Amino acid sequence: MKRAAIAMLVLLLSVSAAARASARTFAFPPGFRTEEIATNGTRLHVRIGGAGPAVLLIHGYGDTGDMWIPLAANLMRDHRVIVPDLRGLGLSAASKEGFTKKNQAEDMAGVLDHLSVERADVVGHDIGNMVAFAFAEAHPERTARLVMIDAPVPGVGPWDELLKNPLLWHFRFGGPDMERLVAGRERIYLDRFWNEFAASRTAFPEEARVHYAKLYSAPGRMHAGFSQFAAFDQDVMDNRAFVARGPLKMPVLAIGGDHSLGATMAVIMRSAADDVTERVIPGSGHWLMEEQPGPAVEAISTFLRKPPASGAPSTS
Repeated sequence: MKRAAIAMLVLLLSVSAAARASARTFAFPPGFRTEEIATNGTRLHVRIGGAGPAVLLIHGYGDTGDMWIPLAANLMRDHRVIVPDLRGLGLSAASKEGFTKKNQAEDMAGVLDHLSVERADVVGHDIGNMVAFAFAEAHPERTARLVMIDAPVPGVGPWDELLKNPLLWHFRFGGPDMERLVAGRERIYLDRFWNEFAASRTAFPEEARVHYAKLYSAPGRMHAGFSQFAAFDQDVMDNRAFVARGPLKMPVLAIGGDHSLGATMAVIMRSAADDVTERVIPGSGHWLMEEQPGPAVEAISTFLRKPPASGAPSTS
């Protein structure tokens, strides 16, 4: 009996420690605060920390602004780091409309206005890539540098060829019936992304899966997720109109995982920007911040800490 009691105590302590470790995994460093910022007809949950030149980190589908914790911890040493949850996702207000990337770029502009930020470095991943691109196109004077991480941009470069990949069937999966099918099965649906877009099926950590599946199971979140993809046709038209005006002039870092887009990320951006630096992260699929956070943080932080070749630095 005594041994059994000791074994049970050890088990309970280990479970408690694991729970605390999991909670710490998704806590931003001390010095960050959160604000619910009204912008462009919605309200975004935003984390803000650090001091110095401003950097805006925009997450994608399958995670939230919490994905940026390793990068935020690095950049806050000498940057003012701004991390929103996208419209309708994470802890931002539920939203039924407004999911074109051009419109969500104005969500970001409103966040910067609220924080009195005139100019910022902008970093995006996945859907956040597309919002970051739209922001840079609509507000080039406010975009000091642009970092684009492992996702195509609707209507830009080899978009039509990339759409032929059968892994991208979810681009056309959405609507009320699909929302009903996925309701209560969000983890099953999201596991497909975390498994198939990673370098290996176990590369996306289990604690992250639990965390994000809970957030995406909240009311209206899957609707917002599906709506991000449903807006692609309009995004294509918006982006082609943007690109027709001429290439982006700010420095651009294009990063791909070697088991995902790889060097194609730079190909995409060279069709829309003049000054593109290419980085391919070994041993990573699409989920660079979860699969290879060290090399990904090093690549991004090194790029953002380079003095700009011309023009004023980003300001907070």
